[in-house]
Amino acid sequence: MEKLLSNTFQTLAKNKTANKMAKKYGLKFGARRFVAGDVTEQAIECVRKINQNGMVAMLNYLGEYVFTVEAALEATENCLKTLDAIHESGIDSNLSVKITSLGLDISKDLCIQNLKLILDRARVYGNFVRIEMEDYSHCQLTLDIYKELRKEYENIGTVIQAYLYRTEEDIHDLNRYNANLRLVKGAYKEPISVAFPKKSDVDKNYEKIIKTHLLNGNYAGIATHDDVMVEKVIQFTEQQGIPKTQFEFQMLYGIRSDLQKKLANLGYKVRVYVPYGTDWFGYFMRRLAERPENVSFVLKNTFK
Repeated sequence: MEKLLSNTFQTLAKNKTANKMAKKYGLKFGARRFVAGDVTEQAIECVRKINQNGMVAMLNYLGEYVFTVEAALEATENCLKTLDAIHESGIDSNLSVKITSLGLDISKDLCIQNLKLILDRARVYGNFVRIEMEDYSHCQLTLDIYKELRKEYENIGTVIQAYLYRTEEDIHDLNRYNANLRLVKGAYKEPISVAFPKKSDVDKNYEKIIKTHLLNGNYAGIATHDDVMVEKVIQFTEQQGIPKTQFEFQMLYGIRSDLQKKLANLGYKVRVYVPYGTDWFGYFMRRLAERPENVSFVLKNTFK
């Protein structure tokens, strides 16, 4: 049953009709728990509260898979406005972007052009931009773009997904770039030809790539809500003498706020991923697919 629900939500995440309906009716049915709001001002206030609790943030203006130049330019402009708002408000947050929203499926050159505008603005403000990893069909392209821009920009990082077979090799390759990586398990539905089907294998690979990346001396954003994995990271870094300045724990807005505060109180850097905007449906569906308890929360709030 759990797997069936997960597959259903993963399919809905890419459904254009459902996405259009979601935009029309706004942040309903529990989505507001995971999405900070429709507009920049709401997201800024959300981050301000996170900062007051001793944590930092990573803002993401939601959007993905655009297929017109106009939509890609609009997404780019929204990213620039987000960077402006971060700077003007004085909050402690960097920016995360999905490069399919910047036109990757239209033209690689268009995407790079838009991404450079964002990186230039962030560099002026002394801020950092993370390129998100999307589905497997975009993996190599995303890494190619990251490597190309890493030669010119210091303020850039990307994401690596533990559920892909190729990830261990990618970790070794990206070491040449001293890559600042967000390390995740992976949230997209992928075939067994490219991704581990068993959660236990994903967990093993995740632990392996965390240790490899840290021992390589590179900065890691360790994105997990798993108490066991968090404890393993703490034990490993203490045993290896890896300083707290070389890594941070990253968690999603609306999930495990208790663990976020606990780690912050222990002196660990905690970064909360804060998405906002009207194009929230795909993100929301993937959160439901990941965690059965999220579905329970939504059902309770829907029928209140």
